[in-house]
Amino acid sequence: MIKSEKYWQSIHEGLPLQTKTILNEYLLSLKISNKAEATITKYRSVLERFFSECRFSLEEITSNHVQEWLNEFSQGKKTRTVDLFLSVLSSFFKFCLAEEYKKQFVIKKRWRPKIPQSLPKYLNEQEYARVKVESESLSLRDRAIVLFLFSSGCRKSELTNLSIEDVELDRRTARVKGKGKKFETSIFLKSVPSF
Repeated sequence: MIKSEKYWQSIHEGLPLQTKTILNEYLLSLKISNKAEATITKYRSVLERFFSECRFSLEEITSNHVQEWLNEFSQGKKTRTVDLFLSVLSSFFKFCLAEEYKKQFVIKKRWRPKIPQSLPKYLNEQEYARVKVESESLSLRDRAIVLFLFSSGCRKSELTNLSIEDVELDRRTARVKGKGKKFETSIFLKSVPSF
C-alpha cells in the first residue's frame, strides 16, 4: 500500500468507496479539531484494519458484526490494545451517528475491558538526591531547567517550546501549551529546595 502524504486521508484500496469517503470525512474532522498527527495516523490504521477485515458496508454494520470481529481480534491481544481499538471505533461511530450516516450506535459500553490502573512512575528519594548532586556541576541555566522540571511536572516538549515571555517570575508561573498543542495551561512553580 502506498503511503499518503496527507496523513488524514485513507487511500486503502480494500475499502468500499462510500466507507472510505466517510472515513476521510471523519479523519479530516480530527485534523480540524487539532488532534496530533500520531493520533490521526493511529485512528486511520485502526479503522482501515477494521473495515478491511469486517467486510460489511458501513450501512450494513450492526452491533453483532462489530462484536464478532472484536471477539476474533481480541484473541491474544493485550487489554490496552483492545481498549484502544474500541475507543477508536466508538469515536468513529459517534461521528457517523451525529452526521446521520448511521441510525443506531453499534458499540456497547459493556464490551470495554477493565484496565488495571498502573501507578505513576517517579523518582525515589535516592534517585532524586542523585539528580540534585549531579546538577550541581551544571551551568546556572541547566540547573534552572532541572529545577523547573521537578517543580512543575512539565513535559520536556512543553519546556522546549517555552519562551522568556511565557514565564512570570513574580507569580511563579509559566504558560505552556498542553499535549497536542491544543490548549494552554498554567504551570504553578512550587517551592522546591534550592540546589
